[in-house]
Amino acid sequence: MTGAGGGRLIVCPTPIGNLEDITLRALSALREADLVACEDTRRTGVLLERYGVQAKLVTYHEHNERERSADLVERMSDGAVVALVSDAGMPLVSDPGFVLVRACVAAGLGVEVLPGPSAALAALVASALPASAWRFAGFLPRKRGGLVEAFAGTETLVAFESPKRVAASLAVLAELDPDRPVAVCRELTKLHEEVVRGPARELAERYARAEPRGEVVLVVGGAPAQTGVDEGAVDAVRRLVAAGAKRRPAAAVVSELTGAPANALYRAAAADR
Repeated sequence: MTGAGGGRLIVCPTPIGNLEDITLRALSALREADLVACEDTRRTGVLLERYGVQAKLVTYHEHNERERSADLVERMSDGAVVALVSDAGMPLVSDPGFVLVRACVAAGLGVEVLPGPSAALAALVASALPASAWRFAGFLPRKRGGLVEAFAGTETLVAFESPKRVAASLAVLAELDPDRPVAVCRELTKLHEEVVRGPARELAERYARAEPRGEVVLVVGGAPAQTGVDEGAVDAVRRLVAAGAKRRPAAAVVSELTGAPANALYRAAAADR
């Protein structure tokens, strides 16, 4: 797809770790582009040097993307071909690029997107969790309320997480549903790649003892579908907690009295926090 004057944008995924994961098509696009817009010219320069690609680089990152987008659109309108890359993976996926793609579409310029490496997809497949319905959340929320909401979906959840917050995020999930299946995918495609699978309770304990290193993608199994938990039972749990009881024992007691699932009662009551 090309604009009226021949100019266009080519979105090029780059390796997430192993430099051999670059595609032949991406290398061809990088060689033929008039400009390569990248987050860090040094990091992209290492990739290009590895494959003998000579290219003119310009910075395009979160701090200059609006100003730079206007300049790049002007150049493409004059016929230039611009290749957009991020430091790793697919541009726009928790990386800069959205502003530029929107500006190109608004200007009637062609936007060509190449397939390639993606940490989110690699982690999803490696997790061995259902991939028929899944949701990418970018980086997980930092506050408890946001985490509770993120973990409430019934589809598989894929999210980036800071290694410093893995234990805290998993601790919240373990409170909500200790048996929820999780995969912690670390340093994908790199020398020290590791995928650890297990229930939320076990992984929360593991990473509370030893913080993971490197880049982390969390994959979380979907929450069980709600089966119409009785609101009166949930309210009883809330009242016990308000009187000083701990949430999980309170949910267990109300479950025994009403027959409502204890985990469902606990999740419903926990969502109030």
